[in-house]
Amino acid sequence: MSSNVAMDLAEISSTRPVLEQVANKWSVLILTVLCTEPSRFNAIKRRLDPITHKALTEALRRLERNGLVHRRVIPTSQVAVVYSITPLGRTLQQPFVALVAWAAEHGGSIEQAQLAFDARPL
Repeated sequence: MSSNVAMDLAEISSTRPVLEQVANKWSVLILTVLCTEPSRFNAIKRRLDPITHKALTEALRRLERNGLVHRRVIPTSQVAVVYSITPLGRTLQQPFVALVAWAAEHGGSIEQAQLAFDARPL
């Protein structure tokens, strides 16, 4: 194995904890939603249906902990919470928009490959 390959593997290993935090399906989708505009919890939930209340809460907390999302409580008659993307989170906008566009463009091909795979004899 060449030293370049070994270095690439070391870089991959060192980035794993970060990728685990930001690259899961809900994080990508939440950040994509928040890149367009700050949103309340229920607005995010409606846009990401069928995400569960628990999954959205956990993902938002994880994103806030990692400095990618800001949570602001608005004192009204009923307390409202608005989530917005932070400058650090905004740096993910371009790669996530590209990833979502790729998924939209190639989703049909993925589905066809899955159907072909599932139709193969065991």
